[in-house]
Amino acid sequence: MNPSPAKPMKRYSRRDPFSKRKRSEIMSRIRSRHTTLDRRMRALLVHARLPFLMYPKLLGSPDFLVGKNVALFCDSSFWHGRNWNDLKAQLLRGSNAEYWISHIERNRKRDRQVTRRLRRMGYTVIRFWDGDILNRPSLCLSKLENAAPTKPLGARVAKRLSCQATS
Repeated sequence: MNPSPAKPMKRYSRRDPFSKRKRSEIMSRIRSRHTTLDRRMRALLVHARLPFLMYPKLLGSPDFLVGKNVALFCDSSFWHGRNWNDLKAQLLRGSNAEYWISHIERNRKRDRQVTRRLRRMGYTVIRFWDGDILNRPSLCLSKLENAAPTKPLGARVAKRLSCQATS
């Protein structure tokens, strides 16, 4: 029996349901400030009475400066590559895979560099994923409180936050 030559892997591509013009319009509306994540985190910080500055002029443009030295980033799972191996596999099945993979890899590399440089400058850097901010706010606040113990989070506030996360 002669072994048959190996078949090249079939690359599946998903067709974009939108025209190029419509996709461009959709993508142009994606903003980096005052996003749902930023507004939700701001509400958590206000609720917990933690001192913060929104969009401080710091290296890497963190979303918040909590206290005097905690740089806080609210990272989207897609744009910052959460569960990168799974996301990369999903992107390979889509259109324009090379572009998206290199784009998100650059974002991830920049995130690591910014984190390292801010730490060298004396900042504590915290990055929260969108899912944590939206679904587990009390976990986010307890991590923040450990990093910036400026004011204790009262038991009443923590209890209210955990109730809000489950409803």
